[in-house]
Amino acid sequence: MENLHNYFEKIFAEDKPVKLIFSGKRRKSADVSKVTLRPVMLSGSLCYQAEYSFARKVTHTNIEAAHAAEFCCDLIKSDFKQANIFTPSQEIQILAAKPDKPRITGRPSSLKCADISHNRQKQYIIPDGQPCDFLIALGVMGKDGRVFHRHYAKFRQINRFLEIVDDVSYALPEAGERPLKIIDFGCGKAYLTFAVYYYLKILQNKNVKIIGLDLKQDVIDFCNSTADSLGYKGLTFMMGDIADYTDDYADMVITLHACDTATDYALINAVSWNSSVILSVPCCQHELFSQIKNDLHQPMLKHGILKDRLTEYLTDGLRALKLESRGYDVALIEFTSLEHTARNIMIKAVKSSGRNLQKEQKHRASTRLCAISIM
Repeated sequence: MENLHNYFEKIFAEDKPVKLIFSGKRRKSADVSKVTLRPVMLSGSLCYQAEYSFARKVTHTNIEAAHAAEFCCDLIKSDFKQANIFTPSQEIQILAAKPDKPRITGRPSSLKCADISHNRQKQYIIPDGQPCDFLIALGVMGKDGRVFHRHYAKFRQINRFLEIVDDVSYALPEAGERPLKIIDFGCGKAYLTFAVYYYLKILQNKNVKIIGLDLKQDVIDFCNSTADSLGYKGLTFMMGDIADYTDDYADMVITLHACDTATDYALINAVSWNSSVILSVPCCQHELFSQIKNDLHQPMLKHGILKDRLTEYLTDGLRALKLESRGYDVALIEFTSLEHTARNIMIKAVKSSGRNLQKEQKHRASTRLCAISIM
């Protein structure tokens, strides 16, 4: 297999294959019918995505470019008798009924060179490969700016959140004598709190005051220490319960994964302050679960998981109606992919008008229907 390995090394180094297909199972009992390789860019590096085709499913794994030749040789040796390789200049066929004596033929390519630019690094607000002080301090990326693989989902979440902040930033008042005040209820380790500060203060050069609130003293101490070490003036963290928090105003209220009615307390504060923007991702919504009454649907609601999902959606629907009745334009959007968390619905509310009596009546009618009063 040494000669074939050298051949694959040459193909990957010089011909830049667009696609490789391995087929013709060596063992009829093998589950995988074929494997397809395609080049992709991950975190700025060239890799090859291997697609395994089974009878009823398809799975994927990524192979580093340096190991691609060895991977292909192993497929020929152990699993498949044939490989078809498509490059920008030629189509190559390898017939290897005897792995140590493969027959290799080629012809001019009829396949257009694949454009893998869509696999390249997305144009994030905070790009991968460019050092960002708070992401380095929080352990998301190294000092060279490369995002650690284990934290790439968090990196994407941070940028997704900043895209949403950027989308609603038009509604924030211009910072004048007083700074823009933003409160993050239930900030946790505060990845997103730091991100908002970085976006508005560092990138947008706005005068901001941002407060992160959480119940864990050790988390608050860590966040304050990190903010101080970064020189993030105007970013502070406090220990406290959302239900007991009082303040005079906030231009933006953030509440991500605040548990159960903690979300409602945050929304109540935001509405009372007439906040320009509210971004809320509810979590662990149990209040309606124990109160909903509907004899007609009881045969279905006897299944706890269905009742739980239904009451979650109803709760968010009621919250949206209430916010609309208080003059907010509301959209329920997907915040993160469902593969990461089932709690992925964000309530995005932007203040646009005064109290709306018609929508208030709709909210009251809906709460009566659910036998519950929220907010």
